[in-house]
Amino acid sequence: MELNKGENIVNKNNTSKSAVIVGASLSGLMAAIALARAGLQVTLLERAGAKPRSGAVLQVDSGDMDRTVTAQVLRKLASGGVKSVEAWSSVESRLYAEAKANPGIDLHYDSGVHAVDQDVEAAWVVTNRGEKYYGDILIGADGHRSTVRRHVAPHKPNATFAGYMIWVALVEEKDIPEEHRPTLNAPRVAMPDGIGDFLLGSIVAGTDGSYAPGYRRLGWAWYDNSRNDLLRRLGCVEGNVVRHSLNAADIPEETLIELAKQASVRWPEPWLAAILHSIHTRNLIGTPIAEYVPDTLVKGRIAIVGDAAHVLTPLTASGFNSSLQDAATLADCVAEGIQGTKGAEALLEYESKRLKGVRQIVQSGQSFSRTFGR
Repeated sequence: MELNKGENIVNKNNTSKSAVIVGASLSGLMAAIALARAGLQVTLLERAGAKPRSGAVLQVDSGDMDRTVTAQVLRKLASGGVKSVEAWSSVESRLYAEAKANPGIDLHYDSGVHAVDQDVEAAWVVTNRGEKYYGDILIGADGHRSTVRRHVAPHKPNATFAGYMIWVALVEEKDIPEEHRPTLNAPRVAMPDGIGDFLLGSIVAGTDGSYAPGYRRLGWAWYDNSRNDLLRRLGCVEGNVVRHSLNAADIPEETLIELAKQASVRWPEPWLAAILHSIHTRNLIGTPIAEYVPDTLVKGRIAIVGDAAHVLTPLTASGFNSSLQDAATLADCVAEGIQGTKGAEALLEYESKRLKGVRQIVQSGQSFSRTFGR
């Protein structure tokens, strides 16, 4: 394994049972925790900084599918033991705290990866700063624009645009008028009808975990298939590939005005108040939806999990649960060892257990995309 000019080996050693994970969002954190529990020394690399990130809400209460102790542990960590929809940020903070406290996990932020490779002895990554990290196995958890996927599946490197977007936000209940706040007994999940589009609304706990009126948060996701030209004009979508989300600061003022007008005739309270507050404060993100049906999850000592492995429409409410099952299955497959050829063999076992199921989940959502997206 030769070192190129400017590269600096950071963690090369002679110990066995080590893994490098690229991406420290939810799927990467869960994979790191699961592999560390299986006895691996894990190096976890994240291109973004350590500043907490925002997100909408997640469905985390499908624990009936948890067949292993590892899956059950991850579920409890992520959900805080509560069966409900959860704010993305709450799930991320719990998993981050667990990973940070685990001596088997070495977490590095501001470590973007531009290359991955492997040989018969190890797999490795090279960061944008020229650092080189080695592991017996390498796991890509770097999202739907995955760098690791390009190595695992060079014939099919990109997720494709599904033909629509989702406007998402999370609003503090105290920030909307008291007369529009949901009652204590209001359903925590709502799906009001629109005019050719639709909304998913969720009432989640406040940052302190409270469900007391006035302290909760309202998450909303507005499915919109009418602004694909805008996404292409702003570079969010190029050809059939999603490049990036539409951040609040980059949303044209005329688009915000249109959204406010449309919301006023489409959505009931409390969602209307939450949406208008998000628009007026520019506290929303437009996310072009991508999809990816995997042909493979593994190449030698390198595997992909989460959105790097399978990208599905949020309408399936299965993204988080699929990532959790990836992490748990991966850990169970490598638990007996990854020395020598065992590393690649363990990853092939992971693929055999996960590939068919995740393909079916993505394909189940594509039927919706074909009718709603355009």
